[in-house]
Amino acid sequence: MNQTIHNLITEQLTSWETARNNYEALSTVKVKELNVNGVPYKVQFNPARIVSSGAKVDAKTIQERKCFLCPANLPPVQKGVPFKEHYNILVNPFPIFPRHLTIPEQAHVDQRIASRMVDMLDLAQALTDYVIFYNGPKCGASAPDHAHFQAGNKGFLPIEKDWRNQLAEKVADYQNATLWYMNDAPRATLVIESSSKEDAAHLFEIIYRSLEVKPGEEEPMMNVLALYEDEKWVVFVFPREKHRPACYTAEGEANLLSSPASVDLGGVFITPVEKDFLKITAEDIAQILSEVCVDEQAFEQIRKRIQEQI
Repeated sequence: MNQTIHNLITEQLTSWETARNNYEALSTVKVKELNVNGVPYKVQFNPARIVSSGAKVDAKTIQERKCFLCPANLPPVQKGVPFKEHYNILVNPFPIFPRHLTIPEQAHVDQRIASRMVDMLDLAQALTDYVIFYNGPKCGASAPDHAHFQAGNKGFLPIEKDWRNQLAEKVADYQNATLWYMNDAPRATLVIESSSKEDAAHLFEIIYRSLEVKPGEEEPMMNVLALYEDEKWVVFVFPREKHRPACYTAEGEANLLSSPASVDLGGVFITPVEKDFLKITAEDIAQILSEVCVDEQAFEQIRKRIQEQI
């Protein structure tokens, strides 16, 4: 499957001018590194991502626009590779990663993870060169009305190589799966490590049931990353408290256009506006994380609820 996707990317960057221009522009994006309470983060200035970071995701806007993930609305030049019959693997034309994929469900159904964790784990096992990620409807998804995953090439997100050094304690064992939590506040991170797809999925279900569903919502707020290596799945679950930080709508100098999603929580903060890239500090990232992630007390309660169910 990795080679098939490599061929797809090569073909699309040859035939699709928009995608080609945006991937070529990645070579000029600016990157800086920051240390947030001992945890490494990168900040990427990527103006093309204004499409996602600045996306209006209120119900009225969603209802009035054509869904850009539905097969009927894709650009004629955009081609895909089918996966498990009901997904379509596409090249993302507004990349963060050197190889960036969007993987929508064929049908127009809402963005929900509860019934799709096995699909996510299957994707991770099929696309071993990639990290698969899921953004909840109010956790960075620019298409909350259409179920989809994304994927980016491995070696890009700091959390991939740093997570073992940041483990705090084991939360629980479940057959061939282990659940840890990381010492990375103000981010709150749970990590599933499993040699069994079924056990990883079951452990995720327990986490899902242990998270609060906010009034008016249909699923707990969260971002999820999944990868497969050394015959094991590693799944990062980031419970969320809030969609966007106060700085997103602040006036004047306090304004910073940050709408964190899985990539940001994985350690690469995306800034589509150059002034934000230049001024953002480790303290800013810590403040943003403290607003959008659950706090330490809530995180402890989540871990207790998980333990009670195992």
